[in-house]
Amino acid sequence: MKWLEIVELRSADSNRAMLGSQLQNLINKVNKESKHKSIKVYSHATVETDFSIHLLHDLKEADIGGSPLGLHLASALKKFGLVNHSVWVERPKSS
Repeated sequence: MKWLEIVELRSADSNRAMLGSQLQNLINKVNKESKHKSIKVYSHATVETDFSIHLLHDLKEADIGGSPLGLHLASALKKFGLVNHSVWVERPKSS
């Protein structure tokens, strides 16, 4: 089953370069260590301090409360600003 976690950050800090660098390091580490999930970071097209982190999982069951990594990210990013964490499950193809 494929499912997606989204951790959105609206940063109060205007140091986008530092935060972006830390997020990129995290992406590299997760992609290197895990074969069941990938991580991508997006920045808002017009709001410099908004980021969206997407964790794609391919496991037997979705963890509707969030994965340990997603929960850790959401908690760790709170020091940078407002955080929203959500879980999305891929819908099966209709016949």
